Amino acid sequence: MAAALNGVVFSMVLALLALSAPLAVVAGDPDILTDYIVPLFAIPGNITGAFFTYTGLRAAVTSPAPANFTVTKASMAEFPALNGQSVSMAALSYPPGSVNPTHTHPRASELLLVVDGALSVGFVDTAGKLFTQDLATGDIFVFPKGTVHWQYNMGNQPAKAISAFGSAAAGLVSVPVTVFGTAIDDVVLAKSFKTDVDTVRKLKAALTPTKKP
Repeated sequence: MAAALNGVVFSMVLALLALSAPLAVVAGDPDILTDYIVPLFAIPGNITGAFFTYTGLRAAVTSPAPANFTVTKASMAEFPALNGQSVSMAALSYPPGSVNPTHTHPRASELLLVVDGALSVGFVDTAGKLFTQDLATGDIFVFPKGTVHWQYNMGNQPAKAISAFGSAAAGLVSVPVTVFGTAIDDVVLAKSFKTDVDTVRKLKAALTPTKKP
């Protein structure tokens, strides 16, 4: 009897694992079957340590804070060796009073480390609950995957941070730009935000990205 019961439990565990496996795959970047992915433009035998090195964050880390909030990315687009590794980074610089506006990363959670200064951060979960925290140099904060979040330097000194992402291409959806900087109908936005079309058009004028020549 006990043996039969154990067999049933074991079968149920296997079934649960089989059902959860596809979800685990969807939750992050796909696994690769090699140590790393060689780009099409490279010859496998010619790969050296330089391929696994990225120097694009040097200036962002060592230079004085810029006049405006800036993000310097080290994702798969800038650093091809990250392809298949499910990780990426970014260096963020915050002049006094600047904000990294509300946004989401659809493909990754974000781990933020304050390396200089102080930041006020927060996110909203899918239940609509707000979480905020004031961070000092050396503090770490995690923004769960897909949540709307932000960082704000409310002090009078510059701040810098490093972000790590659980994806080689975390993606970025800016809430203000996506809502008001695209071609969503003015009436739809006015009704959605319970305001008037003139207000919507003012927001659109301020947030619509400038077209490159």
